[in-house]
Amino acid sequence: MADTAPPSAPARLPVVTPTRIACAVLLAAPFVALIWVSSYSRLDPALLGIPFFYWYQLAWVVVSALFTGAAYLLVRREEKRRGAVSAGETAGESAGEGAAG
Repeated sequence: MADTAPPSAPARLPVVTPTRIACAVLLAAPFVALIWVSSYSRLDPALLGIPFFYWYQLAWVVVSALFTGAAYLLVRREEKRRGAVSAGETAGESAGEGAAG
């Protein structure tokens, strides 16, 4: 009983990661692009007779969907990795405790 030490706290994974920063950029880009109206407030170049002002915004609907999907997949992949790391740490701690006892 004297040899039993309190279990050490598991190492915390960082909250801010490059993947999460990339997701933030992907999700912020459409917002910034559409809130900056002076960048697309013009008629030319027209696409199939549709003024630039309209088709630019419509194009961002599609781009936003793609960016949101990409961000979702990136976060999902990172969460799977975090789960695997957490499960590995837990299993490692359990194995270590079993070998010591």
